[in-house]
Amino acid sequence: MDTINIDLVKRLINEQFPKWGNLEIKPVKVSGHDNRTFHLGDHMSVRLPSSEHYVAQVNKEQKWLPKLAKELSLPIQTPIAKGQPNNEYPFPWSVNKWIEGETLTPINIKDINQFARDLGAFLIEFQSIDTTGGPVAGTHNFYRGGDIAVYDKQCREAIDPNKDTLNTVLLLEMWNLALESKWSKDPVWVHGDIAPGNILVKEGKLNAIIDFGVLGIGDPACDAAMAWTFFDDNSRKIFKNALNMDEETWNRARGWALWKALITYNWNRNSNKTIAEEAYRVINIIQKDYEKEKNKN
Repeated sequence: MDTINIDLVKRLINEQFPKWGNLEIKPVKVSGHDNRTFHLGDHMSVRLPSSEHYVAQVNKEQKWLPKLAKELSLPIQTPIAKGQPNNEYPFPWSVNKWIEGETLTPINIKDINQFARDLGAFLIEFQSIDTTGGPVAGTHNFYRGGDIAVYDKQCREAIDPNKDTLNTVLLLEMWNLALESKWSKDPVWVHGDIAPGNILVKEGKLNAIIDFGVLGIGDPACDAAMAWTFFDDNSRKIFKNALNMDEETWNRARGWALWKALITYNWNRNSNKTIAEEAYRVINIIQKDYEKEKNKN
């Protein structure tokens, strides 16, 4: 929604939470696609779904994040209050506790190897939390934690038109390998979008995880896709070891990273050179890593 701005947020706060009406409201530096986020004073944020597609996230976060936060060593984004739709804004929305930190970049962490260990440790802790009654992967979270085969057609359609620029034989080999196995253990908690934009660092170290909009329970493979989008060869191995992943789950994790990079490349190849080039870079990293592992075996 293009109409989500400071003025709208001020009106919503004044109407529904007048006790916070005197607090300054300003946009955060980095806001996501699914939601628009604003500072509310120094210690809170306001998070509003950008379209109807993301409305289900609000109730899910309100229900589960306070429970999950109690079980975790690191801070996560947690709701303080729930805003209601009105005549001006048609969706529910959240007021969350603000967490200090900078959005993760390759240059604001002190030690990428230690960061890989720390992120892996967080995910293992997260996966160990009781999942009773948790939201099973599905349309509400774009199947994060579900069977990656749901994106089979989409992935193949992204590979096929790009035979001139991509090694399609190798890409299909990796993709088919990802489809060969399924998660057969009990479901675990899945963040669904472990990516730099949802990770906060402070003083060069992992500080918090935010944006649990695609939270669900199921297969943890999708939460390891960052292995190829952020880490280098050495820290990737450390991340894998920290996650204690078997080879089949690692193959599916690679599949999640590959699917996202391929569709991003295909959708932007002729319209957004910057985004397409970054996706192409990730595809090459995935390929080289796979070839290296193949040759080793």
